[in-house]
Amino acid sequence: MSETSIKAPQPMTPEEQAMPAITVNGVVIDPAAIRREAANHPAPDAKLALEAAARALVVRELLIKEAQRLGVEASPERDEKGRIETTEDSQVTALLEKEISTPEIEESHLQRYYENNQAKFRSEDLYEASHILLPARPAEQDAYNAAVGQAENLIAELQARPERFADLAREFSACPSAATGGSLGQITKGQTVPEFETFLFNLEEGQLCPVPVRTSFGAHVVLLERKIPGRQMPFEMVREQIAEYLQIASWTQAVGQYISLLAAEAKIEGLDLQEGRNTRAFR
Repeated sequence: MSETSIKAPQPMTPEEQAMPAITVNGVVIDPAAIRREAANHPAPDAKLALEAAARALVVRELLIKEAQRLGVEASPERDEKGRIETTEDSQVTALLEKEISTPEIEESHLQRYYENNQAKFRSEDLYEASHILLPARPAEQDAYNAAVGQAENLIAELQARPERFADLAREFSACPSAATGGSLGQITKGQTVPEFETFLFNLEEGQLCPVPVRTSFGAHVVLLERKIPGRQMPFEMVREQIAEYLQIASWTQAVGQYISLLAAEAKIEGLDLQEGRNTRAFR
C-alpha cells in the first residue's frame, strides 16, 4: 500500500474537542463513532448533531448489552439492496420485539383522534391561476424596479381590459406558461414560493392582484381564476391511516419508557440521556 493511499485522520472540530468522554457501564463510546453517527442526525449546528449522535449510540449500547444479558438470539436479515444487518442490530430488533408490547387501539380512540384533527384529513384547496412574469434579480435594483414598473403598467391595462390577460402573457411573460396565456393550471399550497402564495391565496375568484407580486424571480402580474375548496375525507377513508399512526406512536412511547428504565439502572457518564433535543446533553 502506497503512502498516498492512506487517508490521514480528519482533525477534530472545536465541538468534538469540547465533547466529554462518554461511558456506559464503563464502556467508552468511541468519539470517532460519534462523528460518523452525527451525519445521520441533521441539526442546526454541529454540537447538537454530536449530542444527538451520542444519545443514539448510548441507547444502542444499552439495548445491545440488555439483549446479550437476556441471551436474545440474532437472526440477521437482508434488506432490499441485499445488505445484511449486523448481529448486534438483529439482537436489538429481537429484544424490542420480545420486550415491547402495545395494546390494540380502541375504535373510540380512532374516532376521537379523527374528530379532534379533522384539518389533517381534508384535501388541499386548489387554485386555478395565471400570471405574467417580468424577470429580474432582486440584487439588480434598477432592473428589478423596472420590472415592477412594467408590471404596474400591465395591471393598469388589465384593470381596464381584463380580457387581454392571455394576450399580454404571451407577449411579455418570461415563464413557459406564456405559451398557454399565462395559465399555471391548478396549484396547491407549497407548489410556488411563499411570497407568491401569500397574494394568490388571498384573492377572490376572478380577481386580478392590484399590485405586482415580488419574488426572487421578478415581478408577477397575478390572476386567480377559480378556487376549488378542499373536501373533508370521511372517517372510513382514513381509519387505517389513523390506526397505523396511533399504533406507531404507542410503540414509540413504549420503547422510550423501556430505554428510560435501562438508563436508570445503568451508569452513564458524560451524557445526560434524559435531556431533550436542542438542550444541553453533554455533562
